[in-house]
Amino acid sequence: MTSVESGSFWTRSKLYLDDEILIKKLLLSHDPDGRRLDSEMLLSAVENIMFYATTSSVLVSDKSIDANRKSNISNIELIGSQDSLVHTISKIAHEMLCKCPGKGDLHSRTMVLFDLLGNYRWDAKVALALAAFATSYGEFCLIMQLRPHIPLAVSVANFKQLPSDISMLKPQLKALRLLFKTMVDFTKCIIEFEGLPVTHVGPDIENLAAMKSEIYVIAYWIIRSTMACSSQITNLTAMKPEQVHVLTHQAKLHQTLLNLFKESHVDNQEVLQILFALKDDMPLKNCSTQEKLGVSELKSKVVLLLVSKPDLLPLEQLFFLVHQTYDHPHRKKVEGSYAIMWVPLSFSETWTNTEEKWFNFLSNSMPCYSVRQPWSLNSAVINFMKEEWNYGGEAIMVVLDSEGTITNLNALDMAFIWGSEAYPFSLSRENELWDGEQWTMQLMTNEIHPILTQWVEEGRNICIYGSANLDWIREFSAKMKEIKDAGVQLEMIYVGKNNPDEHVKDILITIRRELHSSLLSFTKVQLFWLRLESMRRSKSRLGNTASTDHILAEVLALLYNDDNGWAVFGKGLSTDIVRVQGGEIIQCLNLFQQWGENVAQLEFIGALRTVLKPPLVDGPCNHTEVIPYSEGLNEGNIVCQKCNRLMKKFIIYE
Repeated sequence: MTSVESGSFWTRSKLYLDDEILIKKLLLSHDPDGRRLDSEMLLSAVENIMFYATTSSVLVSDKSIDANRKSNISNIELIGSQDSLVHTISKIAHEMLCKCPGKGDLHSRTMVLFDLLGNYRWDAKVALALAAFATSYGEFCLIMQLRPHIPLAVSVANFKQLPSDISMLKPQLKALRLLFKTMVDFTKCIIEFEGLPVTHVGPDIENLAAMKSEIYVIAYWIIRSTMACSSQITNLTAMKPEQVHVLTHQAKLHQTLLNLFKESHVDNQEVLQILFALKDDMPLKNCSTQEKLGVSELKSKVVLLLVSKPDLLPLEQLFFLVHQTYDHPHRKKVEGSYAIMWVPLSFSETWTNTEEKWFNFLSNSMPCYSVRQPWSLNSAVINFMKEEWNYGGEAIMVVLDSEGTITNLNALDMAFIWGSEAYPFSLSRENELWDGEQWTMQLMTNEIHPILTQWVEEGRNICIYGSANLDWIREFSAKMKEIKDAGVQLEMIYVGKNNPDEHVKDILITIRRELHSSLLSFTKVQLFWLRLESMRRSKSRLGNTASTDHILAEVLALLYNDDNGWAVFGKGLSTDIVRVQGGEIIQCLNLFQQWGENVAQLEFIGALRTVLKPPLVDGPCNHTEVIPYSEGLNEGNIVCQKCNRLMKKFIIYE
């Protein structure tokens, strides 16, 4: 179990060391001799090629002619080089396309290209590499676009053995264009950075060195990606008939899936059959019993397709997901109505031994269903999930209702926030749940720890606080102890900071040793922040903003708080929540002798609020507010938004 955490740490450390070694190698190849060119203009010409490569029309407008004239590379001067710009680009393109014996793997070939570009600045290196790739890609697209109209294009295409129907290459070309756009965006950043005057960069040498290191690594991955894309073009121009047949079949299956999800169905069987059971009548397994199953096992159920990498989720998140969807108190009410089906996908063409071990371990440990042999999934189905469901490596939970209709492209955050209560996990249910929520201790902490859940239900005063500053924690805890010793009931919960690290783990140990008051373990602290991050993603996905959504504003305030200390006070199910920054709360607690006498009348939260937000007017403002009834509303007090005084409560019956 613990090997996962140490493994992830080792992976991060290894990546850092790999980058250090890579940067040293890149700098050895970097030997600028004053050669210069207008990288921005060259990149504009490259973007023109890629734009017209995706436009099938042969008609050219005056506007496009003008754009081509402005970005004509004959207007770009290559200063300090004996070779012309066109010849330089041609040499780079040749190096990209020719896999000569002895050149080695993609990394080795990329480093050869860096040697070739050694005399240029970093912005020129990447711009030239993109120009070389755009030339090859443009030639390929030009032939394919002209093929239906010009016999010469047909002859050249046949000579190059290009596929007759470019539509079957749509997934590959779409992925290539998306990657290219990302490369262009990063190249613009490099051009902008390289163009900064030294005085503008500023005196912060440490940050400048870190930024330069980032530039070197980004340049490497851009040029390496152009090499990989060029290899893809080479492969397309040398396809065998059987490869063309496979691509045609995949394109047809992709279109079939697109059409299938647009149609209405009696049940979910046809959809599940095409997704998982084209080659195997028993494509699933019950992870608990290891029994082989057909898709008929999922008939009439809402199916939650958990698409992820073979290692699924960090263990603490996985345990919490299982708890929320299988052990949640609401589970009994919807027993048998939904099923989770795990669909692990590898991002490489073949599964590694490590990936298979992860799959075997997790699929033998979880209480859900799983694809029995995920490495046998049709590649068209995998590409469909990546493209149409936007699966990019982070786990998603796609929801199919009992009729096979997609009702939510990612309900994972719903599961983390509400568990089984989120059934049927549709987008409309997500909106409905948020409409009924208010910012309370229950929403913040629900199901993280049974004792904490009990405290909320009992209506206790609770203080959730966080900081990475141990001195502040000691001072704050000492002040809070004085208040508790004065007879105020108050439960304190330390949650560290967002993305808790080893330092937070050490602080938890110190709190247990010195203060004897740490309810949450490190894993539970991680779950607290996971809930908040899930709320942020869910709210943002639904189009909410902090300026118009109070819950999102409070969530963001906690997620992006500083490490110097903060505290949130609340009671039971009450919506009267007070959030205070570290310095302010210490000042406030120092004055407890002055405001503590108000606790008996206003209760602790109300008395604290009067110190933090004194009344805005001398006397009561006579403001009235009608609040619809909700569970827990009769507990605690409500503070007037106009004058910051405690409001009197009256019950109105309709």
